[in-house]
Amino acid sequence: MRKTLLLFAKIFASAALLYLALRGIDFGQVKSRLSHINIAWVMLAAAVALFQLWLGAIRWRDVTRVCGTELPLGRAFRYNFIGAFFNQTLPSAIGGDAVRLMLLGRSGAGWRTATYSVFIDRAIGLIALAVLVLASLPLSWQLILDEKGRYAVAILGLGSIAAGVGFLLLAHLPWAWLDTWFPTRHLRACSAIANQVVFGRRTAVRIAVVSISIHVLAVVMVWLIAQSIVAAGQPAQLFALVPPVMLITMLPISIAGWGLREATMMVAFGYAGLPQADGLTVSLLFGTMIFAIGAAGGLVWILSSEKAAAGGALPEPLPEP
Repeated sequence: MRKTLLLFAKIFASAALLYLALRGIDFGQVKSRLSHINIAWVMLAAAVALFQLWLGAIRWRDVTRVCGTELPLGRAFRYNFIGAFFNQTLPSAIGGDAVRLMLLGRSGAGWRTATYSVFIDRAIGLIALAVLVLASLPLSWQLILDEKGRYAVAILGLGSIAAGVGFLLLAHLPWAWLDTWFPTRHLRACSAIANQVVFGRRTAVRIAVVSISIHVLAVVMVWLIAQSIVAAGQPAQLFALVPPVMLITMLPISIAGWGLREATMMVAFGYAGLPQADGLTVSLLFGTMIFAIGAAGGLVWILSSEKAAAGGALPEPLPEP
């Protein structure tokens, strides 16, 4: 019953946010943009999205290696691709992570390793995105005309960095009680592994480059989609606007980010003095492209040996690590 209520709450949130995003928009301008769409730019953006999944597979492989399991790069990419499908179909922004966990756990890696590796991979990605938001803050303050918007981006970046630093420091805290409570015990274990990944001699540079590149590629995708409809937004402007939007979109309060992404993109474009209709159109096209990639990931899932082994269905809830 609780899960059903949560699902309906997220559907309602997506619908409400979409309504707020669409209210007052000049649909004539949106229609005009879409009537001149250049599909070649969108296809190029889709290719960049697939490369982004590949970079994500490289990071996840390195994390699982530190966790004590060897995950082949090709399999990591396939699991990421399948995860992209469930990110679009499960009622959560992290539904794909749960499926990646399931796939890795059932491959023989063990549930503890699978849980730790997926959690740490997600945490490192969020930290890298927060670093990018913070790094682009000087540009954001020059670009964003609204003072409230400036402070909102600053608080978002600083708050996210503080959370990431707190997670990494958790392993170094001397308080013994942290090892006696189930949640903090496992968080400390994840923190210790994350420190090895982020600061390890063999992984530090590659993890930093890959993680930052993943989020820079999101900016590239948005720019390519903007080019496809000749929308407003120069690369420097989008570099300042897109990372905060992506960080907010990760909040699990809507279905696959729909509604939340559109509303946030419109606000970001408006703060920068760009047409909000362009922000909405770009966001809708971006979401549609991600949905199409997720559909392709669903085909990979249907044809996969893992689905056949599961009898065509997702497993029961996973045991505690």
